[in-house]
Parts: sequence; C-alpha cells; structure tokens
Amino acid sequence: MPVANSLVVVGAGQAAAQLVASLSQDGYAGEVTLIGDEPHLPYQRPPLSKKVLTGELTPDRLSVKPAAFYDKIGTRLRLDARVERIDRVTKEVTLSDGSRIGFTTLVLATGSRARTLPLQGTGRTATFVLRSIADVAALRAQFAPGKALVVIGGGYIGLELAAVAVKQELEVTVLEQAPRVMARGVGPVVSRFYERLHHEEGVRLCMGSVVHGVEDGCVVCAGSEHRADLVLIGAGAVPNAELARESGLATENGIVVDAECRTSDPVIYAIGDCATQHHPLVGRRLRLESVHNALEQARIASASICGKPAPAAQVPWFWSDQYDVKLQMAGLSDGYDQAVVRGDPDRGRSFAVFYLRDGVLIAVDAVNRLPEFMMSKQLIAGRARIDPARLGDESIAVKDLKG
Repeated sequence: MPVANSLVVVGAGQAAAQLVASLSQDGYAGEVTLIGDEPHLPYQRPPLSKKVLTGELTPDRLSVKPAAFYDKIGTRLRLDARVERIDRVTKEVTLSDGSRIGFTTLVLATGSRARTLPLQGTGRTATFVLRSIADVAALRAQFAPGKALVVIGGGYIGLELAAVAVKQELEVTVLEQAPRVMARGVGPVVSRFYERLHHEEGVRLCMGSVVHGVEDGCVVCAGSEHRADLVLIGAGAVPNAELARESGLATENGIVVDAECRTSDPVIYAIGDCATQHHPLVGRRLRLESVHNALEQARIASASICGKPAPAAQVPWFWSDQYDVKLQMAGLSDGYDQAVVRGDPDRGRSFAVFYLRDGVLIAVDAVNRLPEFMMSKQLIAGRARIDPARLGDESIAVKDLKG
C-alpha cells in the first residue's frame, strides 16, 4: 500500500523530468517514483532526427538532467521497467516483472509512439521508425552513401531525416499522401517553400502517394515504384493512452484532462504528448506534440498537486531544423481567414507568414526570422489586431509592429 503522499510518474520523457523538478521547486514533501520503459535517464527527443542522426551529438548528451539531480531531490528511478496495469481501487501500478508500486497521486507521462503502417512483403528492405535512441542507432548503422532511402510521410520528422540523409549522400525520396508537405502544421505558402528547399537540396518529393507495400527492394504505390534499400516510416504519432483506457479513464485521441491536467480520476494526472486538453486559442480540445507543451503541462500539474497557483498559460510554440533553415511557429493557425507574407518565400530562405482570424493575429510561421517569431508570441498572447498591410511591409521594423 502507498505511504501518505507517494507520487508515481509513468513515463520518462521531458514532461516527466520537468514534473519531478517542478515538484521539488513547489515543495512536494512525499515520495516520488519515476518509471520509464527505456534504460536511459529522461532525455530530449527532438535532436534524434537531427544532430544525433548525423553523429554530431552522442546519446549520452541527451539527458534532461544527470542522475545526481534525481538523487538530490529524492526521486526514485525505475528504468527499463514497463507498467502493465493501473488499479484505481487499490491505487497501485503493476510492472511487467510482477512488482507493484502504490500511489496516492499518479501522473501519466506516457508520451506517444511512431505510427506504423501495414506494409506487405517487406522482404529484404530494412524498415525503420524514429522515436527513440535505439531507433536512431539502428538507422545510423544502415546509412551509407549511395543507398536509396524512401521516407514515407512528409511531416517534420520525415523531412528532418531527409535533410540529414541527403547531406550524407543517400538517394532520398519522400512519399507524402497529402497534396503538400507538413500540411497539418503549416500553411500552403510554407509548404511550397519547403518543397522548393528539398528539391534544391536533391530530395525527390512525390505528393499524393498512397503506399501499398514494400516488395523486392521497392516501395510500391498506386501507379509507381521507388527503389529502396531503407524505408523510414514518418507517418505521425499515436498517443500511448492504453493504460489509461484499460483502467477506465476517459480517452479521446489521448487521455482527456482538465485545465489542471487532471484526468477523470481526481488523483490521476496526464501530461505531454499523451494528454488531450481544451485549448482557449482554438476553442476545442486538442493534443499538442511539442516540448513546450510537455514542459508547460508538467508545471501546471505540479502546481495543482502542491496546491500552488497555476502558472500563466503561454502561447504554444514549435520548431523544425532542416538544412540551414530554422522554422519557428507560434500560436495555432486553425481557422485562419487571412495569411500575410513578410519577405519573399519564392527566393532565398528567410520570410514569415502571419495568420489572422477576424483581424486578430493567431499564429506565425517564421523561416529564419527570429525577430518576427519573438514579437509574434507577444502579439498573439495579447490577441492583437494589426493592419495586415503593416505586417507585410518590411520597411516597418518588427519592433514597431505593436504601434
């Protein structure tokens, strides 16, 4: 049975690491146990598809905090251990080795996993996903100049990996089912820019490609075949919500939580990629897959657990690094009715697109434009109304856009 004030965290990503740090800062006095199903300390995942894949960054440098940090704050680590079951009546989690750990408060930070595809006849072609340190190690071992890599999915992960692979002299083809790349995250102007960018760098992009399978060293689509020594599936992510669902918690494309990150059980919280929450910017429930969201929800949950005031809500932001181009996004462009371009996306590699709804700035996609990104975060938070002509006029300094 749990002792008084025993908190268990299931998951060992950035949300979990931030949670235990925030609990310490917020004065949580109970026992804390963090359970992760990988053998590694909680680590950062965004560099996996970039600097770790190139070898510029070694996996041991990905840890959010060193082991000594967890010792110092009194967090017990159970790594390389998988939680199989939550018993909400006895308030215990059961691990795959049969051991049980009691809790008075439970936090699910189970993240998400790479979506797989029902590919038929994989044959001799090696097929990969990119979600963990182990995935990167397996993929890097197969990288070699001249090999044909087919990436299924033209989202952030797929395009980031394509950018790394083509620089390492692989022959890269990206197959995207939608009519444009990164369609879920950016507007058409930014999609067209990235299609041009990858074409200039030597990546072959095929839009509207429906993959049927992998046969005899080829990826087979409707009406076309693409030679493949390696296949990377970058078809999005699936929230790890099974534990919650099987224990009777409310789920809907993730674990349903309230403004304090509480689930339908008041002693159980969910944070990070696995959680779906109502967002005031778009007026509906959604699940955000981002480092910023994971950290913010961790701080919110900690404050709730410790009886502290919730931190102020922030404008969500995201980023992607491809070649020498940094894309920084702030806000959520869902439902925009006007897009204003600042700069020239058809030439060069620097511009910004502002998204407005009913005259209010709701989001920005900034390509190598840090000033526009930073200023837009403030303007979006303030629900600013700005003359579209001013947004698009580069003769007006970014710092003067608020005027």
